[in-house]
Amino acid sequence: MTQKAVQLDRETFSCSICLDLLKDPVTTPCGHSYCTNCINNHWDTEDEKRIHSCPQCRKSFTPRPELLKNTMLAVLVEQLKKTGLQAAPADLCYAGPEDVACDVCTGRKLRAVKSCLQCVASYCEKHLQPHYESAAFKKHKLVEPSEKLLENICSRHDEVMKMFCRTDQQCICYLCSVDEHKGHDTVSAAAERTERQRELEGSRHNIQQRIQDREEYVKLLQQEVEATQLIRLMEKRRSDVKQQVRSQQETEKSAPVQFSPLCTEFFNYFYLSDPLNVVLVL
Repeated sequence: MTQKAVQLDRETFSCSICLDLLKDPVTTPCGHSYCTNCINNHWDTEDEKRIHSCPQCRKSFTPRPELLKNTMLAVLVEQLKKTGLQAAPADLCYAGPEDVACDVCTGRKLRAVKSCLQCVASYCEKHLQPHYESAAFKKHKLVEPSEKLLENICSRHDEVMKMFCRTDQQCICYLCSVDEHKGHDTVSAAAERTERQRELEGSRHNIQQRIQDREEYVKLLQQEVEATQLIRLMEKRRSDVKQQVRSQQETEKSAPVQFSPLCTEFFNYFYLSDPLNVVLVL
């Protein structure tokens, strides 16, 4: 009875977002309570929508409500902590939307820690104990929690498909291997999985090598492009300089002859005295 009461207290005074005991509890206008940080972080993600909803009842609020500390609830949580109530262990957390739920739990289900291929069921830590303690369950195959257990069961023989037919490229059970798949190239599912993983690792290595080679090739192309652009820039500048030189030469050729004042005075003297000689000299 004590254990059930403690479990009830944990559920009553736990935040439905973090599944831990309430920390600095606040209450929304709809009456549900959350940790201050949990509900604020949840509403921060909804700020862009400008509509803030309660994670439990989905009631929406516009604008974002101001949250006030639930003093009475905070006092109760602190008193429960002093009496020995602590946060639920990780293996006793309730199943969230992304978790696989225990198939044995009633009411609010705990998160599954293992799935059994023989039982075609998932179990929390508590309900998994018989598989560890009872000899009848010790040969059962336990795997990571999965919601797709039926995919591992042969629909014809209701047996776990522990083998793989390479001829038909499909998983089969041991009865299939001596029936419709008799004489086919069959191996254990574990052996095929190991082989596929080895092939995938080899493919991943080849892809990474090709990516590295492409990156080096791109770098070389970038260097060639930069060199080409530099050459074009130099050619353009040389062409501009040549054009400037030609323009300057043309300007010098077309400019009239300019005489110094001394030459002008000399010319005037001889022209006035003997114009014919000046013409002959020129």
